[in-house]
Formats: sequence, C-alpha cells, structure tokens
Amino acid sequence: MKVRDKVIVVTGAGGGIGRELVFNLLYKGAKVAAIDINSDALEETLKQAGGDGDKVSTHIVNLTDREAVEKLPEQVISCHGTVDGIVNNAGIIHSFVNINDLDYDKIKLVMDINFYGTLYMVKSFIPYLLDRPVGHVTNVSSMGGFLPVPGQSIYGASKAAVKLMTEGLYAELKDTSVNVTVVFPGGVRTDIMKNSKVEGVPSTNDTDKAHDHLLTPKEAAEIIINGMEKDQYRVLAGKDAKMMDKLYRLSPQRAVSIITKQMKKIINK
Repeated sequence: MKVRDKVIVVTGAGGGIGRELVFNLLYKGAKVAAIDINSDALEETLKQAGGDGDKVSTHIVNLTDREAVEKLPEQVISCHGTVDGIVNNAGIIHSFVNINDLDYDKIKLVMDINFYGTLYMVKSFIPYLLDRPVGHVTNVSSMGGFLPVPGQSIYGASKAAVKLMTEGLYAELKDTSVNVTVVFPGGVRTDIMKNSKVEGVPSTNDTDKAHDHLLTPKEAAEIIINGMEKDQYRVLAGKDAKMMDKLYRLSPQRAVSIITKQMKKIINK
C-alpha cells in the first residue's frame, strides 16, 4: 500500500524507530496518528515534525488498557477523516536475566505491552481497515522473535507471539483488501534499554565500535515503510537479522550458540 495521502497510525511514536516512522511517513505524503504513553516524548515528536496538526495528531494511550485502545479508531477518524493503516512498533525489553530470576510483574508487563498491546490495536482497527479500498497492518516483531536471546527469553516469547499472530492474520486476510507485514529488526541504536528501565547493560547509543554495525532508527524506519509499501509478507531489517534468519533455518543449535557467545560479551563488558 502506497502511503501517500493515507492515514497511518504509529505506536511507540515518542522516540526511536517510532519517531522516525512518523517522519518517514510524513515525508512520503501520509498523515499520521502518533501514539505513545509519554506525553513529553510525543510533543517532541510533533515539534521535530514541524508541529503541523493537520498532518500529525498525537494520542496519549497506554496500550495495555484495552478500553482506551478500542476508542482510538474513532479518535483518529475524528482527527483525519479515516484510517488506512497501522504500524505496531511499541515495545519494551526487560533486564538481562534468566527466566528463573525474572519476577512475574515484569513478565506480565512485557507480555501486556508487546503482545496484548499489539493484539488490542489489531482487533480495534481491523474492522475499520476492512472498510477501506486498501488497508495495511504492519507488526514489528524482532530478531528475538525467531532466535532465542539469552537473558531476554520473555521478551523473545512476546515477540514470537507477535510473529505467529501476524502470520496467522496474513492468512486470514489474504483474500481481503487488507495486507499484512511482519517485521524482524536486528540491532538498532535506540533508547529501548533506558525507556524499558533496564540497568546494567551498555546502551546501544554508546560510542562503542561494537555497535557501529547497528541500524540507525532512521534506517530501520525506511526499511519498514518500504516493506509496507511493497506489501511484503516478511521484512528483515538489518544485516544481522538477515544473517541469523538464514543460519537459524540451516542450523538452529549453531545459531543459538553464536548468539549466546555474543550476548555474554555484551553483558560482561
């Protein structure tokens, strides 16, 4: 679906990839409903976008609140007249600890935001998208959604749930006007660790040569929107995601061994 003159909803729009998704969509001629729980971050996105309220609306929403999410479609339509697509980008990680050491409250929060937040968005917007001549759902999973990452097993489980739900949604909507894309970003230089209140791990914003290979949020956003415009089924964002996808298909055990060694180096820095 070409995004020019379309109305696209973006979650997690207060920073990182989400903010760059807003900028990319505006540059390509779309109108955007920017969603985030952080009002200050949303205001900064609006400011950096030029402050054009006709092109961008901001909506402060806790994605774990199903009733609040269910009200979003009408709010977006009230601002822009219609809605043509959604990009479910919002997500958090947890501290780099084993499942055995992760408390249930954090496990529930990660699942509520990453999986249920995406599910609430999908179920709330699909009826409206089906009424459009063409619509699109883009759900952001993760490389961790198909490849287990030590210390991030629950995050990976939440993103694996997003992956399979999105693939099922693609099959269910295959003969409709709504196209579906699932995205698997690899490493991206964002503030997800800080925003997720994760401590004890170097930020991917550090000026460390080990992070030089990571995508910038702008690059990741460009890949995601290009995939959306081409109606791609799967989008692998980053060389690491592409490489590990191939390796995991060929030799899952070897792929897990490699990612385990890499994570130990990062965590023990």
